[in-house]
Amino acid sequence: MNTLSSDLCSRLLNREQGILRFNERVLAMADDATVPLLERLRYVTIVSNNLDELFEIRVAELQQITRLGREDSPAASASLEAISRSARALVDRQYTLLNDTLKPLLAAEGIVIHLMVDWSDAQRQWASEVFDREVEPLLTPIALDPAHPFPRILNKSLNFIVELDGEDAFGRRAGIAIVQAPRALPRVLSVPTEVSGHPHGMMLLTSIVQGFVGRLFPGMEVREVHQFRLTRNSDLFVDDEEVTDLREALQGELLQRQFGDEVRLEISADAPDRLVARLLKEFELDERDCYRSRGPVNLVRLQQVISLANRPDLLFPAFEPPVAAALRGRDLFAAIRKHDILLHHPYESFAPVMRFLTSAARDPDVVAIKQTVYRTGDDSALMQALIEAARAGKEVTVVVELMARFDELTNINWAARLEEVGAHVVYGVVGHKTHAKMAMVLRRERARTGQTVLRRYVHLGTGNYHPRTARLYEDFGLFTADEDICADVHQVFQRLTGLGERGRLRALAQSPFTLLEMVLASIRREIDHAKAGRPAAISAKINALLSQQVIDALYEASAAGVQIDLIIRGVCALKPGVPGLSDNIRVRSIVGRFLEHSRVFVFHNAGDPAVWLASADWMDRNLLRRVEVAFPVRDPKLRERVIVEAITVHLGDNADAWLMDGDGNYQRSAPKGRRRGYHSQRELMRRLAG
Repeated sequence: MNTLSSDLCSRLLNREQGILRFNERVLAMADDATVPLLERLRYVTIVSNNLDELFEIRVAELQQITRLGREDSPAASASLEAISRSARALVDRQYTLLNDTLKPLLAAEGIVIHLMVDWSDAQRQWASEVFDREVEPLLTPIALDPAHPFPRILNKSLNFIVELDGEDAFGRRAGIAIVQAPRALPRVLSVPTEVSGHPHGMMLLTSIVQGFVGRLFPGMEVREVHQFRLTRNSDLFVDDEEVTDLREALQGELLQRQFGDEVRLEISADAPDRLVARLLKEFELDERDCYRSRGPVNLVRLQQVISLANRPDLLFPAFEPPVAAALRGRDLFAAIRKHDILLHHPYESFAPVMRFLTSAARDPDVVAIKQTVYRTGDDSALMQALIEAARAGKEVTVVVELMARFDELTNINWAARLEEVGAHVVYGVVGHKTHAKMAMVLRRERARTGQTVLRRYVHLGTGNYHPRTARLYEDFGLFTADEDICADVHQVFQRLTGLGERGRLRALAQSPFTLLEMVLASIRREIDHAKAGRPAAISAKINALLSQQVIDALYEASAAGVQIDLIIRGVCALKPGVPGLSDNIRVRSIVGRFLEHSRVFVFHNAGDPAVWLASADWMDRNLLRRVEVAFPVRDPKLRERVIVEAITVHLGDNADAWLMDGDGNYQRSAPKGRRRGYHSQRELMRRLAG
């Protein structure tokens, strides 16, 4: 077997198992009685959404290896078996928690999902009327016979397999039929209180279709009807060497995403083996690819229950982030000119970032705006501001990452709208996703000498320019007029839009050129400090650690006596606390109300700490195959803020923290003795809201 290929499969397995372990921690939040009830349900749906992406992209990659029959196929197949076992156990926990714990608790609060087997006469009559009036006209039953081959099933669509008995009007013997649920209909319907008997009664579309599907086949007997869902490979392939127009190539690929290779079959747990076998054969899947669901086949749809219930008392208390004190009631550009300004979302409002661009669009002294766009949403005030600026005649340059997974169509649409108003739209570097978060405003101002000068203002962040997720994801942002940083941002934009040698940056570290180099050099400096008897420590907060070069450097640092604390939300291939290897390394994961998303690197540097904020995780793809930026926090007060808010507070968490052991397993931290639970996110809400 090819050793390199076998190593690749091993790395892929580590990554996928790490993703599954992270989802186990998320599911634990759904099993936490101290979490508000509807939020617990939300965590269940988040796990399902995460699993969808795992299968659509990650598992699909391993399946592709086996289907191509490469030398590393046995290793890939073994990896798929291991992932299947872990994923199956996770899915089983999901449905057990939903059925045995959450649904009874919801029912006690008057939130009831009426299943077909429990319908009252009034509920059955209501469901019948809904079926006839709103559902049946949109259904197209497809019987399977020589004239009707098995239909193409859309990715993640809701479908029903129906087994029939009898003879139809043409004398055809009944067999199997497929019915696809209309995508235009909601998956959860609110039931009138007088029909439900409960304040918040609901009914699943699956129950209504299953209850009356026989009306689609008059005169036939419905022997079995079961819901199923097919997950397909949703990764997009663009040949870097052949593509001449990336947007056009992607538009063609997006049309095929709904019909990629089959990856996973989800089906009702009570479906008979003969029907399951029929579907597996049609989709060319194995039994390991089949997941039997003890409830709805798509738990993501239960997010609708949360909105339909309209019970704020069963959600996290409302939190309105304040505007940073340095920006309250002040001219934004004057404030940035005075000193750097740090923002910590969602504990501080994202509104100043929006104001930075919206005010620049309307400011007659602003002559140019440049921004990177990775994810920004369908309805983005920031993108509208860029369009407004271009209409006003300002020079607007936008680097749109068309390959932002599952946001490709949104970004294509924004790119087209920007081009229509005269903005310069580029798509970065083919083969290197542009993941850096940068915005720059060029403003004409009068200097103290009386001369007119052009001054740059920059915003750099660890998260996307997405106002909605900025209320849910934890991230840092920095406003600065620092000449070195602004000059570097200008140069990075030049690299992305033009051609030329990479040059040397003054302050920033950029992948794929110098970011990995900076990280490794910083680790080596701590090793030198430790060997010289000086204080040495490394702290980092990232989403994933998979880079073998970084891992090996951290092991070496641990052996030299460097104290290392890693706060890693998701996948971590490093093993902490292993005698002789990583004695001085601790790894923890924080899973709470907000999604920990910032990337922060702190190197003690013998008492003069170097603090970096970044868009990049410590993964090969981020460090070697993407355009990422890490930027230093130069102001001493802001450095201290980052250290406290990103590192110190989370190291004290004994309620939402999970501690990793040398075998890669996690144990939830718990208060000792009479100590109260310390939730780092709640502490930050308290500190920054004040």
